[in-house]
Amino acid sequence: MSITSLPSIARWPHHDGSVLCVSNAFPELGEKVTVRLRVPRSLGEVDGVWLRSVRDGEPHYDAAAPVGGSDVVPWDWYTADLSVINPVQRYRWAIRLGGRTHWLNAAGFFNRDVRDDHDFRVVALDRTVADPTPDWVHQSAMYQVFLDRFARSEQADLHPTPEWAIACDWDTSEVFGRGPETPYQFFGGDLPGITEKLDHIQGLGATVLYLTPMFPARSNHRYDASDFSGVDPLLGGDSALVELVEAAHARGLRVIGDLTTNHSGDAHEWFRAARAAAPEAEYYYFDEDHKNYVAWLGVDSLPKFNWNSQKLRERFVLDDDSMVARWLKPPFNFDGWRIDVGNMTGRQGRDDLNHEVAALIRRRLHEVKPDAMLLAESTCDAAADFQGDTWHGAMTYTNFTRPLWHWLAGDHEPAGEPWFFGVPPERAERIDGEDFLATHLDFVSGFPWTVRRCNMNALDTHDTARAAHVMRPGGQAVGVVLQYTMPGIPMVFMGDEFGLTGWNGEASRTPMPWNDPSRIGEDLRGLYGELGRVRSQSPALLDGGIRWVHAGSDVLIFVREHADESALVVAARDDFEVTLDAALVSPASPDEWRLAATVQDRTGQGGVVAEHDDGTVTLRGRGGPDAAVWLLPGVEHP
Repeated sequence: MSITSLPSIARWPHHDGSVLCVSNAFPELGEKVTVRLRVPRSLGEVDGVWLRSVRDGEPHYDAAAPVGGSDVVPWDWYTADLSVINPVQRYRWAIRLGGRTHWLNAAGFFNRDVRDDHDFRVVALDRTVADPTPDWVHQSAMYQVFLDRFARSEQADLHPTPEWAIACDWDTSEVFGRGPETPYQFFGGDLPGITEKLDHIQGLGATVLYLTPMFPARSNHRYDASDFSGVDPLLGGDSALVELVEAAHARGLRVIGDLTTNHSGDAHEWFRAARAAAPEAEYYYFDEDHKNYVAWLGVDSLPKFNWNSQKLRERFVLDDDSMVARWLKPPFNFDGWRIDVGNMTGRQGRDDLNHEVAALIRRRLHEVKPDAMLLAESTCDAAADFQGDTWHGAMTYTNFTRPLWHWLAGDHEPAGEPWFFGVPPERAERIDGEDFLATHLDFVSGFPWTVRRCNMNALDTHDTARAAHVMRPGGQAVGVVLQYTMPGIPMVFMGDEFGLTGWNGEASRTPMPWNDPSRIGEDLRGLYGELGRVRSQSPALLDGGIRWVHAGSDVLIFVREHADESALVVAARDDFEVTLDAALVSPASPDEWRLAATVQDRTGQGGVVAEHDDGTVTLRGRGGPDAAVWLLPGVEHP
């Protein structure tokens, strides 16, 4: 085969890090793990299969043993034992077809040699300092609340407008996306207001509530904390947080907080002492004259922490009453943290303490609350910082959000000034489905599977424009299907369920339209609730692997596979028709296909249909964007 004649993606050999393909996701160092490969018979005669692993920097080959298949399923299985020699053990498959060696790694199937950094990988944890990621983490569905804009309780009216703030009316004041007023607009959402709306959150299928910062500050976003020891009284204080977490736990909802490990606010007691040349000065970066300091992205109100300081490590992480530990313990009982600006933490010029600090925090969680969640923000190519021994997963945009926006971009020029994750030319330029898949695989391949399944799948966040602002009509609903069915944690930013819009992160922090239905762009509550229910009950969507069977200009098709169940997902941005070998999609008979979720029920038009005929299945969509999820029988493996 030439470089241009690789088979269609449905006929690629398949392996990933799921339970279908790897016998133990969290091995001990020195252990052997059985890994499994499927090769479709339609590729022709296989001359040999080898497992290539990199041990102490040197490639090593083990012949894989054929273990058969069946006449019903057109695949043959191969297995090999992977020796876990290094903490991050990399491997790929060499498959010889027609006298030529082909390579399968986490980025795809190639008939040329490929780089090691796209290899599959498993992680051996040191159990004395870190526990395997709890299953509930990757099985979560998350709802993010920006505290000032979600809901106001009656007691919020008793709180005075702080001196730094500009009082705004919940339903009538415009949210300014950029300008001197932007960080100071104060709508007065509070924690008791969230407690009153837990029915709404749970009705969307959420299992985890993620709260943006709760500490006192001098802005509406509160990332410029002035104190880490208590909850902002404007939010209801410590007692309101305790009541919210208790009410959430009573419903089976977990709650995580937002912790900024990169900086404090310039009004923080540590920084005020540091400016006066107190011992806390070593917590920050000052020049030799002690006049100038390093601030996050040059924003003076956000002085950057210097993690060379052992005292900072003690007060922030290690002490019994540290920022990391205190809020995980009674009476607050947070279930974990999302770490703000995780990619910049510990990095300044020649200093690169990022991995060291992340591992320190992970060890502290191991000691305080072993089953806590630990996710971290990383706005760029995140994989190098997420190798399984630090953060459980990434809040990132490169492998899902950004290519999804490109694929579902609308024809219109969005109103206002588009902001596209800081990428020139500040808008989502349209790509086809083939490029979506290539981009996704390129960025996701660097993560171990155990981390990849814990990465947030977000359509948007409090730091981005709204998906509904830039996507084509109906595109958001298709994006929702993908975020709930691809490996990862679906993360819904408050207001997504109402189709709210906004041209940048600040403009997207719109107060919820509880009392003003005219501000609802599209009511998607039913779709979110349905997908949350389907995902929560599906072994395939919670724990299955992923096998892509088609990527065309306007349609993406993949199968999530597990021994107990499979799920076929079709997502289309426009009309399409694709005919596939039915056995390569699923060996199930047509009467075993069960439609579990569909977008056309929301739109009232079009829809995806499946037609079976003489060993093929034709999938067709008209009037898109459309999407559908079918549940199918599981996959047997050796």
